[in-house]
This record gives sequence, C-alpha cells and structure tokens, in this order.
Amino acid sequence: MTRLPAWADYGLIPVLNLGLAFAVAALVIAALGEDPAAALEVLVAGAFVYEGALGYTLFYTASFIFTGLAVAVAFQARLFNIGAEGQAMLGGLGAAGLCLAFDAVLPALLMIPLAIAGAAAAGAAWGAVPGWLQARRGSHIVITTIMFNFLASGLVVGLLSGPLMRPGQSNAETRALAESARIAQWHEIAPLLGLEAGRSPLNLSILLAVAACIGVWWLIWRTRWGYALRCLGLAAPAAEYAGIPVARITVQAMAVSGALAGLMAVNTVLGAQGKLLINFTAGFGFTGIAVALMGRGHPFGVALAALLFGALYQGGAEFDFEFATITREMVLLVQGLIVLFTGALSQMLVPLVARALGRA
Repeated sequence: MTRLPAWADYGLIPVLNLGLAFAVAALVIAALGEDPAAALEVLVAGAFVYEGALGYTLFYTASFIFTGLAVAVAFQARLFNIGAEGQAMLGGLGAAGLCLAFDAVLPALLMIPLAIAGAAAAGAAWGAVPGWLQARRGSHIVITTIMFNFLASGLVVGLLSGPLMRPGQSNAETRALAESARIAQWHEIAPLLGLEAGRSPLNLSILLAVAACIGVWWLIWRTRWGYALRCLGLAAPAAEYAGIPVARITVQAMAVSGALAGLMAVNTVLGAQGKLLINFTAGFGFTGIAVALMGRGHPFGVALAALLFGALYQGGAEFDFEFATITREMVLLVQGLIVLFTGALSQMLVPLVARALGRA
C-alpha cells in the first residue's frame, strides 16, 4: 500500500478528490446547457453572500457536525453506523419530552441543560442497542442500524399523531415549547453585541457543535478509552488478545455515536423549530455518513466537510430561482459525487500523488 506524508494524505488528497467531484458536476451542468462558472457563483452567493445566507449555512453546518461526528466515532472502531438518522429522531423525542414535561416550571438555566442531556441520553440508548446486538449476538451493525431507523420513524410518527400531538390540531407536531426551553438565535443576540445579522435559524447550538468537535478529538486521541477504541478498529483480534474488552468498547462506541447524533435535535428542535415535528431530521443523519467520509473520520475534517455540505445545502436552493434547467436537486448529484470520490475512490489518486512527490 502506497503511503503519503500526513499533510498529503489528510489534506491534499481530499482536496483533489473534491476537485474531481466538482469537475464532473461542472461537466453535467455544461451538458444541460448552463454555464458552470455561473452556477458556482450562484452557489457561493446563496451560501455566504445574500442576507441571512451565512446564518442558514452555519445552521446546517451544526447539524452536519453532530451527525458527521456520530458516524466518525463509530468508524474508529470499524463500525459502520447507518443509524444516525434514527438516533437523531430519538434525541428529538428525549429533548422535547423533557421540555413538554418541565418547561412550565423550570427556568432556562436548568431546562436547556436538561433537554440537551435528554437528547444525548436518548440517542445514546438507541445507538447502544445495535452495538450490544453486534457485540453479544453477532448481528451486523449495518443491518440493525438501518432497521432501527425505521423503528425510530414509526415511534416518532406514532407519538406525534397521538399522545404528544397538541390538542385541537391536525398536524403531527407537539405544542410550542416555552421560552425557557428555547436556545437563543444569532439574529436575536447580534443587536445586543452591536452587530447586524439577517434573520436565520442559526442559534447557539453552533457553539455546542464546536465543543463536540473538541471533545471528540480529546476522547479519541487523548484518553485510554480512545486508544482502546482505535486498537479495536485497527485489529479486533489483536485488541482482544491485548486484553481490551472488545464487546464493552463496541457497545460504548455506539452509545457515544448515538449521543452525538441525538444532539442534532438540540439544533433543530430547541434552536430553530421550537417544537417537535415529523421529519425534523430531514435526512441529515444520512448526510453525516458523507461528512464523516470526506472528513476522514477526524473532528477537524468533519467540521470542514460539514461547512461544505452546509454551503451546498443552502446555496443549492438558489438554483431554483436562477436557472431554468438546474434545480436544487443538483446538490444531491454533487453530494453523491463527493461520496464517490472521497469514499469509494478515495485512494485513486494516491499512486499519482506519490510519484509526483517522489520526483519533487
């Protein structure tokens, strides 16, 4: 296997693969009769320039950070967690359930931390079960996490259509959460700091996402547990021979992964919507797989990849307004190409880059 310096392996190769993905997307856009340069300009302006655009981009980025980190932590143990979507749903139930029960009596100083803990705990519990099934019963983690997505979806729909539905309405959603359970949004805070900000759902959960990146880095690369987790991912038989409790680490890894996915609900339920809705996860749990692949499983890479996907998600919405033949579905094509080149074909350019570096 060809080995590259760390800066090339973790920096140059992903950038080149990303460039290939955008190059193929440009060819598709040109084949549709549109100017790729104009499409890129619209994408960038829609993500960063227009009023409120940056706020929306960072809002999506926060959600992608949580789900990307969830998948990345499981990757470290060679566990392919496809269940971040369902774990985020359960996180929403955990957070909203506690808010519905206590937001009328608890102040924000207690209610918000309790709701965050509830989101993490519910996601962790939903993630730990597939981990236990693989560790103790040999069930494949991919199959169980996929099935648990369907179970989570059914559970959320059943509760929002029945016990948690606000009385007197037909929409499957809870009542609005009290102000004590709402996380402040940036456009509300900015004037207090003497700044201007366009209206967007960006809220203080972005700080929690940054803290999660730092926490995951510390946990994986600076603790004994993280060392055991990485050993398990590199060679499970050798880890077991060395005395590492493989089954226990497997369950714990999936619990941590599920907790991170559950925290996505803090951004959407407490920070943006102010209530629990059906499909509030919007497929972001699945996008987290692409984010983790592109970020090479490292928190810093995940954060950068999440920013890119957030920009694609927000900027791509402008395609519907600016072009006749390009719609926001083009973003799905770009995302698919990114997954293709940074995942399945991630090593394609390694020999070429190695030869170029050798000559240099």
